[in-house]
Amino acid sequence: MRQGDWTMAETLFADALEVSDENDAAHRGLAEAYWQKGESSRAIEHLEKAVQRSAGDPKQMQRLGEMYLETGRLDDAKRQCEIALRTERDYAPLWALWGDCHFEQRRNERALEAYHRALALQPQYPHVQLQVAEIYLQQNRHDRLLATLDRLPEAMEPRMPGQANDRIRPGRADCLRGIAMRVLDRPDEAARFFERAIQKEPGDVTPRLHLASLALQRGQAQKANELLASAMAIDPDGVRAQRGYPTGLDADAATAASLAVRPDTEDKNR
Repeated sequence: MRQGDWTMAETLFADALEVSDENDAAHRGLAEAYWQKGESSRAIEHLEKAVQRSAGDPKQMQRLGEMYLETGRLDDAKRQCEIALRTERDYAPLWALWGDCHFEQRRNERALEAYHRALALQPQYPHVQLQVAEIYLQQNRHDRLLATLDRLPEAMEPRMPGQANDRIRPGRADCLRGIAMRVLDRPDEAARFFERAIQKEPGDVTPRLHLASLALQRGQAQKANELLASAMAIDPDGVRAQRGYPTGLDADAATAASLAVRPDTEDKNR
């Protein structure tokens, strides 16, 4: 499992369960193997057994709640988290999960409360720090957003399954910084962060659209068109989605997205 050989991990954990079906660690390991292979239903089935056989281990319950949340079973995720918090209130990932549940329901103040509890227990928690920054973006609290991101560790290593950071998008922190810098009228710094975001996550069109918007503001029409064309080539549906003026995309960038999906632009990129 630590080497990422999920096929072998699946075989060995299954062999362990042939010896004893009551081994919660083997069920947990097999659940992770299935999860990494995209077999979410089988993963949840075995993690539910791990929770039962561990007599409700809060760490197992947290991971099960996380799987529930990632497969759209929000109510089940909340229930697992609530039960686990009755017996374990000093485990940061539980508070992170509780915050994620409220975040999914757009209950930002409740989510912030939970995230701050998680950070009090584990100050370096990149997933939580990024979630807090996303909420500050929605609340237009850009100074707080930047202060939160300034406390992120320089390097965010991939996590072992069920530990931390596996859902972190590599360029999102830089994109958020760029958005805040734009709002605070610091366009040169914003552009640098958007460029870094593109380097780290080439498939995300949002920083390209922001750069296009900055180019339009500076009268650089050719550069804007190049950025919009590249965004359309990468993810035309993602560009179209930006026309709805999503959180963090200001009016100029929304206009840029609208320009990007004109019929003549679409035809050119085909």
